[in-house]
Amino acid sequence: MNLVLDYGNSFAKVGVFEKDELKQNLSFSDVGELKFFLQNFSAENFILSSVAQEAASALGWVSHIKRKFVLTPTLPLPIKNLYATPHTLGVDRIAGACGAHQIFPGLHCLVIDSGTCITYDFLDNKGNYHGGGISPGLKMRFQAMNAFTAKLPLADIIEDPPLIGTTTETCLQSGAINGMIEEINGIITRYRREFEDLQVILCGGDARFFENKLKAPIFALPELVLSGLNSILIYNVGG
Repeated sequence: MNLVLDYGNSFAKVGVFEKDELKQNLSFSDVGELKFFLQNFSAENFILSSVAQEAASALGWVSHIKRKFVLTPTLPLPIKNLYATPHTLGVDRIAGACGAHQIFPGLHCLVIDSGTCITYDFLDNKGNYHGGGISPGLKMRFQAMNAFTAKLPLADIIEDPPLIGTTTETCLQSGAINGMIEEINGIITRYRREFEDLQVILCGGDARFFENKLKAPIFALPELVLSGLNSILIYNVGG
């Protein structure tokens, strides 16, 4: 049994795998609840990916698990990392790329992770990770318009904003959400011009806002990062 932990900016996601099959996934926003779960869960192998928390604390909570790993720039990967500055690469981004490689081997893959930021990560059909792009996520766009102006309110995020806003709030919703949809569509179009057999994978907490609004065929895989972490864990324990 493999236990994987993706410790993000807003919450922690846990996946329980039997080999490469996801048996259970959980989400924790309370550190105490996460600690209790990890201290009382029995597994053979564990891997941690952390972008916001100190890894040492979580490792202490799984001291009973024999084989433990932390995803760092030096941990061996099932893909080749060609990023020019691997020490600055977010571990969630490389985990997503590994997940894409596991699920779609032999294909060019573009992973779009819509969370605090929206990240674009490209993996070629030979398993080489190249990089991609980063832009503000949906919540960040709304917060920025409120914080950096004197009079614009903090608008609510809605599922289906109008194209033509008729109030300041609906104009903010139209600009932020429709603008982000067009950004994603435009990025996908540009990648497809370069790579005709491109597989596009959408994940992240805000994926639900976009998965039915994009022009190109995509796979929505919310647990892609967990699957990628598990593939890295399997690679390091030898099967």
